[in-house]
Amino acid sequence: METEEPAGSDGDIRRRAIENELRRIEESAMYSAQCQFEESKRWRAVHLLLGVPATLLAAIAGTTALIESTGRTAAGILALVSSGLGAVLTTVNAPHRTAQAAASANAYLEIQTAARQSREVDLRQWTLDEARSALAELTARRDEQNTKAELPSRRAYRRAQANLQAGTQRYAVDGDS
Repeated sequence: METEEPAGSDGDIRRRAIENELRRIEESAMYSAQCQFEESKRWRAVHLLLGVPATLLAAIAGTTALIESTGRTAAGILALVSSGLGAVLTTVNAPHRTAQAAASANAYLEIQTAARQSREVDLRQWTLDEARSALAELTARRDEQNTKAELPSRRAYRRAQANLQAGTQRYAVDGDS
């Protein structure tokens, strides 16, 4: 364990710098998580908006073709529209994107929690080398997650900002801060 440094010493300055970097990682992960949650919601909506009409139109087209011999043209048009929606749905791959965005959001939440716990619980007890090592590990985790996550849309970013300003990530234990 390192000895206590006098206030204003190089060690004290480095510890504050590490604390600030942990705060930055925490904030970055918080915004990234919220953006990814918003993207997950968007892709789930796209899946429903394309999938439900495609399924319904296919059912109507099949029923129309079987029931009415004069409805062949209508059935054909409905079948074409349904298959077009299905093709778009397959190409967009909304279920995969939904799952990927949710997984990214949860990974960012893990990084955010680890940064906060490192800063709030462990930093004061760690040597400078231990603190620097923990910071490097969190930075690497965040950077790796950044390469895996898809870029959020502007809309997702704006909605994430609104969510955070509304206090979606405030804990009761933290009070109004």
